[in-house]
Amino acid sequence: MLKLRPNMFDESSKSHAPKELWKLILIFLFVFLIILLAESMIPAIVGAKPMVEAINELTNNGNNRASFDDSMEAAKDVAMKPSILLLSLFCTVFGTLISIMFCRLVEMRHVSSMGARGGKRRAVVHYSEGMFIGIVMMTTMTLLTVACGANTIKQLSNVNYLMILLYFIGFFIQGMSEEFVFRGYFMTTLGAKHHSYIAIAVSSVAFGMAHISNPGISPLAMLNLILYGVFAAVYMIYFDDIWGVCGIHSLWNFMQGNVYGITVSGGAETESVLRTVQKSSNSVLTGGKFGIEGSIFATLVLTAGIVIVLYLQYHREKASPAAVEVPVTAETEPAESSGTE
Repeated sequence: MLKLRPNMFDESSKSHAPKELWKLILIFLFVFLIILLAESMIPAIVGAKPMVEAINELTNNGNNRASFDDSMEAAKDVAMKPSILLLSLFCTVFGTLISIMFCRLVEMRHVSSMGARGGKRRAVVHYSEGMFIGIVMMTTMTLLTVACGANTIKQLSNVNYLMILLYFIGFFIQGMSEEFVFRGYFMTTLGAKHHSYIAIAVSSVAFGMAHISNPGISPLAMLNLILYGVFAAVYMIYFDDIWGVCGIHSLWNFMQGNVYGITVSGGAETESVLRTVQKSSNSVLTGGKFGIEGSIFATLVLTAGIVIVLYLQYHREKASPAAVEVPVTAETEPAESSGTE
């Protein structure tokens, strides 16, 4: 059985977090709620005026009172306005900040135990590698849907490249945020007190459940979200830092939404270079309203990614079963990255 025991977990074991699994889950839910409130506050304030205007328009169209469904649809339309959506992406920085503050000030552990380790050079190298892998994974999925005739891709004209750049920055922030929350904080906290397999499983299910209210969610989409959580977890454990999965997550979403023009986790279509159009009515092949993340091709690509990383981990542990659990790189800075304050 694979150990999957990175230095991050050993550093986290010195934290003040409780040992009981149910307590760790309840604390995470509380912290996650605070993060959601912090991330949504500014977009909610900015979106209040257009939301009121949308409700007034509904009532002026002959409805004395807007129905709940109409109100929710209006709220979704407002949230998907480019200005509000971009603001929401930028505000996910609060997720990164709050998770770091919680680990430092409450659990009393160093950020290196969250995977923020190895020095600047290692961070840049692993982040860049992760971005490349994110591009390859999303491109592979998209081309597979085209090859089987489920989707087609067309070039768009009059592309607003300034908006594309803003979305790139937004997804750069958003991808990092979700990784710090679910892997950097929650997984490493679990891994400090319980077996690595429990840490991977619980944090991955939590990641999937966090998207349960997304439009177009389906059982296959939920499975794929959990598989992504497992892939990100084992990838992060293999490299013993968070930088690579941050890069994968950010470019996965950016390529999906703003290069190939596919809805990201059930969201609205955004400014993109290309537009991927569904030709098949089979949601297993296309992902339906949820987008390509809800397709069988996402299942195949993520499963392949998990198998590859576990294969590499198996050979590392086989080569040095006693000690070698994380890669040793030239840019590693042991004194700076392995200590716990």
